[in-house]
Amino acid sequence: MDAKTDGGAAMPAGAAMVTADGVPVKMRGSNVNVFYGEKQALFDVGLDVRDRHVTALIGPSGCGKSTFLRCLNRMNDTIDVCRVTGTIMLDRTDIYDPSVDVVELRARVGMVFQKPNPFPKSIYENVAYGPRIHGLTRNKSELDDVVATSLQKAGLYEEVKDRLDEPGTGLSGGQQQRLCIARAIAVSPEVILMDEPCSALDPIATAKVEELIDELRENYTIVIVTHSMQQAARVSQRTAFFHLGNLVEEGETKEIFTNPRDKRTQDYITGRFG
Repeated sequence: MDAKTDGGAAMPAGAAMVTADGVPVKMRGSNVNVFYGEKQALFDVGLDVRDRHVTALIGPSGCGKSTFLRCLNRMNDTIDVCRVTGTIMLDRTDIYDPSVDVVELRARVGMVFQKPNPFPKSIYENVAYGPRIHGLTRNKSELDDVVATSLQKAGLYEEVKDRLDEPGTGLSGGQQQRLCIARAIAVSPEVILMDEPCSALDPIATAKVEELIDELRENYTIVIVTHSMQQAARVSQRTAFFHLGNLVEEGETKEIFTNPRDKRTQDYITGRFG
């Protein structure tokens, strides 16, 4: 990022960030702008992501919500023409500081994509891959425990425990997505980003993932991009509405859906545009 905090130095990790009303903040974006070449995709976005809350990002297609999500673990770094300015903090560390190890960052801030993308490996190896490359376990027994625990947290273990050596790609769409969530959990992240995780799933699989999100909130901070306002209302405690690259408003989900402050939010929620 171009802008730095404290004259360019990363703030000390561990110092707590809180909202004005004292709620712990896990990540904080300030004056975030994103450019793809000459085209600006985000304009001065400022958003607090509260610790152990589900924050839903909503808005019409092309509004910048997925772009902002990808800023939170520097996935936009993979796009040559993309430039990000402003500041994004994770526990008081500027994630765009040159000293930040991006691989380590993406272990702390995991990602689940729109389309399930299991590796062409066994169910076991899909989950074991991250802990193995990050050196998180000392032996096979510890790795077995991490795989089993991650699958249990993802609500998948009972369905696959007798076929862990079978390919992950052989699972149903909903199971594949829960496998990808287990894979994200396996490296003990603090934040899980989800980019429309249910858009490719049927209603039954969607319900299972939504139930899982609700359970995961006890231990993780979750940010979810969704086109389904019903889903946002079901799974999130906070909702942020984006429009044309701007963060229009953010607040308690119930308040955003029943009493929005901005007419653009009202128009989107009532189906007048988007």
